[in-house]
Amino acid sequence: MSRVLVVGRGRMGQLVESLAADYGFEVAGRIDRAAASRDADWPAADVAIDFSTPDAVPENLPRLAARGVPVVIGTTGWQAHEEALRANAAVRQIGVVAAPNFALGVSIFLALAERAGALMAGQASFGAWIHEAHHATKRDAPSGTALAIDAALKRAGYARPVNIASTRAGSIPGTHTLGFDAAAETLTFTHEARDRSVFARGALEAARWVIGRRGWFTMRDVLGL
Repeated sequence: MSRVLVVGRGRMGQLVESLAADYGFEVAGRIDRAAASRDADWPAADVAIDFSTPDAVPENLPRLAARGVPVVIGTTGWQAHEEALRANAAVRQIGVVAAPNFALGVSIFLALAERAGALMAGQASFGAWIHEAHHATKRDAPSGTALAIDAALKRAGYARPVNIASTRAGSIPGTHTLGFDAAAETLTFTHEARDRSVFARGALEAARWVIGRRGWFTMRDVLGL
């Protein structure tokens, strides 16, 4: 049985712990904010899943990379450090799966968004918009997934402005909508997470996949999209 180190003891970290055995993992240890600074509290593991905080990721990944531990990053909001983290992972020759959203359906959604962007790029009568809704305690807005949808459109050649709106309320796990609106019609794509376990399950799938691999990956690589 492979050993997974859970970094971050919030709701997502606890879900990863509770579901780990379903994916063939033994929980090697748990790192919370208090333990993060103590090297002795970082046990050996075959892979780590980081659902900590945006400011902790740039410290966590180099520490794990120095131990040769591949990492799945489920936290968002740290992308300003991505170039340095990629370089560190490359030097240490570890595998990293980083994604703004680990729901398997969101990976399909992003692939569809890219295709939609290519089809709508030449349709000047349609304007694109993105709306995302999350629980009131989510720190980053717009969400990493909303930004990934926008990036998928641009990658496909959709060059017109895209309005992105965010809602933070209650306990919403995560809802993302991509819309194209014209004078007499509207086309929308929506992904709705019904509970947070979908993110933990996707992260565990990614953790199982990344063991033994080297490089910087996304869920598109994990799913072969």
